[in-house]
Amino acid sequence: MNTFTETIKYFVVIMLELSALFIGISTIVALVFSYINHDKLKNWMEGKGIWGNILGVIFGAITPFCACSTVPMTLGFLQAGIPFGTVISFVISSPLMDPLIFIMLGAFMGWKVAIAFLILTSIAAIIFGVLLDKIGGASQVKNVRLVRGGHDEELPTDFKNRLIISIYKAWGDFRGVFIYMIIGVAIGAAIYGYLPEDLLARIAGRGNPLAVVAVALIGMPLYIRVESAIPIGLALLDKGASIGAVMALIISGAGIAIPELTMLASIFKKNIIISFIVIVFVMAVVTGMIFNMII
Repeated sequence: MNTFTETIKYFVVIMLELSALFIGISTIVALVFSYINHDKLKNWMEGKGIWGNILGVIFGAITPFCACSTVPMTLGFLQAGIPFGTVISFVISSPLMDPLIFIMLGAFMGWKVAIAFLILTSIAAIIFGVLLDKIGGASQVKNVRLVRGGHDEELPTDFKNRLIISIYKAWGDFRGVFIYMIIGVAIGAAIYGYLPEDLLARIAGRGNPLAVVAVALIGMPLYIRVESAIPIGLALLDKGASIGAVMALIISGAGIAIPELTMLASIFKKNIIISFIVIVFVMAVVTGMIFNMII
């Protein structure tokens, strides 16, 4: 009964947090973009090649968003016509990197770990953003009203009415992903409440040669922020887990989540969703293995 109660509590809290984050961020994004000429923004970001991906990673690193919070920002970027590869690099990097995460990693696990984490995740976000763009991932975008010719509609000049319009737009976007959010959070809550902690510690042990792969798979359906994953990782290290397994858990657990996947499914077709799952898994495994070799 206690586990069931905690699971329900988790579901309610996460749903409320996600709803507030989604509507709040969507409103801010819509309001900011109402003051930006979309054609100028698109032209500035286009033609930069890999530098566009680097800009996406930098923006993702300075915005303290969790995985699900990146969805409204992603929608706003796509509607503004920002290149697909740049958007993907942002989506990958945003939940994994920000100044707080870097400081927490440095303080609790050492600055060598923090710097290696930042470098490896940044490189991966750039590479996969470029790769998905080159193989035609932009054709897999759905349910996005791309803006053309500057602003796609006449907007009022005063702040109050722009804010009202932005709130209505945010509410419309939220209604479009609401059912996906419910399904994803329900699954994540069940995993959160009923996944045995001791089992995770045994699987992540230093004596298990497949620890990194196993933990990366376990972490993917969990909805955890990096700030939450770091204390979990410290506890696993105390129980004998390898540093690589902990890094794999942080990347897979924070880099993707079932609630995020279900919301992204309202924006992207299934090929991109599958590609995104594979990308996060590969990032987690490769980064974990590198950590085990160098640290």
